[in-house]
Formats: sequence, structure tokens, C-alpha cells
Amino acid sequence: MNQPDYDIVIIGAGVIGAAIARDLAGTRNSVALVDSRDDIGSGTTKANTAILHTGYDAKPGTLEARLVARGYHLLKEYCAKTNIGVRETGAILVAWDEEQARSLPALKERAEANGYYETSLLSAQEVYDHVPSLGEGVTGGLDVPGEAVIDPWSVPLAFATEAVNRGAELLRSRRVLRVDVGTTTTVYTDQGPVTTRWVINAAGLGADEVEKMFGYSRLKVHPRKGELLVYDKLAAGLVDKIVLAAPSKAGKGVLISPTIFGNVMLGPTAVDIDDKGDTSTTEDGFEFLLQKGRAIMPTLLNEEVTASYAGLRAANNQNDYLIDVDERQRYVVAGAIRSTGLTSAPAVAEHVMALLTAAGLDLEVREDLPEPPLMPPLGEHQRRPFADDSKIRDDPAYGKIVCFCERVSEGEIRDAMESVIPPWSVEGLRRRTRVMNGRCQAFYCGARVKSLFEESKGQADE
Repeated sequence: MNQPDYDIVIIGAGVIGAAIARDLAGTRNSVALVDSRDDIGSGTTKANTAILHTGYDAKPGTLEARLVARGYHLLKEYCAKTNIGVRETGAILVAWDEEQARSLPALKERAEANGYYETSLLSAQEVYDHVPSLGEGVTGGLDVPGEAVIDPWSVPLAFATEAVNRGAELLRSRRVLRVDVGTTTTVYTDQGPVTTRWVINAAGLGADEVEKMFGYSRLKVHPRKGELLVYDKLAAGLVDKIVLAAPSKAGKGVLISPTIFGNVMLGPTAVDIDDKGDTSTTEDGFEFLLQKGRAIMPTLLNEEVTASYAGLRAANNQNDYLIDVDERQRYVVAGAIRSTGLTSAPAVAEHVMALLTAAGLDLEVREDLPEPPLMPPLGEHQRRPFADDSKIRDDPAYGKIVCFCERVSEGEIRDAMESVIPPWSVEGLRRRTRVMNGRCQAFYCGARVKSLFEESKGQADE
């Protein structure tokens, strides 16, 4: 029997797949991380609402509740080690009518059932004391002090970088077409076949398609589009906490939140669609968000919108995360993972490792592992290179500003292009540096950034 290319192939290089790859690459197994896109976290991961969740509102007793609560602590520790930006802003759930106000005590009880005891009920006046810029009509609130905003782009990139540093191979732009399960499994991609002992399905929006390849029909995934508006940094003084609507029959509603990059975010919408590639923004979406924003925080609408974008969440037919092992086919699914996946990712990886160990895999962690990577400081509250005199003295490239809106230097662009997982597109460069993400949206720096990108990529290809 021919030796397979890898011991384990992970399909999907979003935050879940990257976290699993990181953990497995720390063992003596050979690991490949495969994705149809050209970069890490380019699917549902890249357009989430960037909140580190305490898990206070998860359904008690579910796998999701357990892994979000565990992931909250694991990810906070990981971000501290890797220099990823996190701000514990806290969140306020705001009730706008009596129905919503009546839901708050039960939500506090749910939080305590999930092991989170720091919530507190607020009167309407106490809510306004926390967030004076709210519109009229508040009837009460719930304070959740542990909620935080996080750099959502650097998390999956750090996991994947550490996986590669530990020996994993990243196979980008490889769409999985079918699998053939025998003594080993052949994963056929549009760039040729890959053979492996085990396959892990972390394909997000495509998880149901991979499930079918292994003969399962239990998971049905459809895209749920969420559009968001990003307001200029000048709006930051209006809100320093995550503002959520208390749950009602109409759902959770939209939120207003500071971002780790110094902006204010309004959204998302939640519209079920059919096209898994449709990330276009719409006039209806904008109108909906402006209508909601006008009621929640009318002064926000006086500020300038810097950007708008849409992300696709993997809505599905499951009531909980679907994480399961098929020992006969040497197949694992990590699917039906909602927007809480950014928080739960390290705990999901830990859970998958435990399931694989129970299935008989030798997952003893190696002793020669490299240190976790140090990620560039992208958070507005972090010390950025343009403000670090000693860094500029050592390397003047950090003092050569290319993007003035986001104060991104030539040195940072160079570092991204020379990193362990360099970007294959200007969009990937944006997520690694913040370049072109400011109020001018590349009007001033776009040509220069593109020139630097192409020059660096050309040198790497030689």
C-alpha cells in the first residue's frame, strides 16, 4: 500500500479549520489545510461581527454553550501570547419595550446556568448612564461586562501561521470536488488529488457538500447574508460598549459596537439567500440598517460611513454544533458552527483532538514546538509602528507612511509580504495591515499599495 501524502487533511481554512490544524500540527501527524479560496479566513470568518463572547446567552447544556465558554478563556490567553488586539468593552442588552424588558431576568438566569455570573439588571436610567447617546424609549437593560471586541482577521491567521510553523502544509485555491474512501482516502481537488488517512470537514458554508461526499444528509447549510455599516473613527466617542437589543419574538436585532480598529459598526442584517458566493451589499440592506440605527442611536447617523460590507453566515438545520467522528471512514465533521465560532474555535479544536484520541489516533504533543507567532498590532489601542520611535530608528521603513487614514507604513506592508503566510491578493494585504481600510477607501493610497504588492509578489515568484 502506498504511503498517503498526509495523515490528516482539514478542509476549510477558516477560523475553525485553522485552529484544528494548529493543534494537530503539534503532534507527530502530517497535516494539510486545504481551502478553495486564496487565503486564510476568506469565507464566513472574514466578515463576522468581531465579538469575543462570554457565552452568556447560549442554550444551556448544548455543546455550543460549553465550547463558547471554554473558548472565551482559551482565546483571551492566546491573544495575549500572540499580540492580537482585544478590548473588554462589555455589552449592554437594551430593552425598547415591555416585552423585551420582561425577557431580561430570564436571560440573566440563562447566563448563570452557563456559568457566567457577572451580568446585572439595569433600570432605564442606568442604561442611559452607560450609553448616553441612545435614542428615546429604553425600558431597561442587562449589563454583560465580559463581552469584548477582537481583531477577527489576525486570529485565524495566527492559528494557521502556527500550524505551518509546526509543519503543516497550507494548500490554497484548491476546491474539493469529491472523495474516494478506501484503505486511505483520496481527496480530489481542482488542482489534483491528495491522499490522507483522515479527513476533517471544517468547510463552513460548504460543510454540507463535503458531508454528502461521505454519504451523509444530516446537515443542510444555506447562506444568511449579514450587511454592516462601518462608521468613521470620529464616531467612536458615541459608544464605548457593545449595544445589543434584548431578544424578542422578532429575534436579536442589530447591534452597534465599537471595533478593535477604532470605528463604530452598525448591523448586521439577516437575510436568507441561495447563492453561497453573493456578498454584495444592497439598497434594502442599507435602508434597514439606517432605520434601525436611527431608533437606537440617532446621533450616529450624523457621522460619516467609512465602509459597508456583507458577510455570509452558515445558517443550518441543526440546533447545536455538529461535531462527530465516523471511525469507519476516518472522517470528522465540525459543522453547524454559528457566528460564535470565532470565540469557540480553540475549544472546538480541543474537542476534536479528544474525539480523535478516543478513536485511537496517537496525538501526543511534540516537545520541540516553536513559540506562537507574534502578530502585528492592528488594534487602535495597541502601539502601532508609526508611533514607535525605537522601531523607526531601527528600521526607517516603519516611518514611511503609505496609508495615512490607517497610518500603515511601508515596513508593515513589507513584513506582511514576507510573512509565513503572505497574502496572494491586495484584499489579503488589507486584512494583515489595515491598509486601504480608512475613510478614503484607497482613493489616496490604492495605486501605491498595489505597486508595492505587485513588486513584492513579483520578487517572491522569481
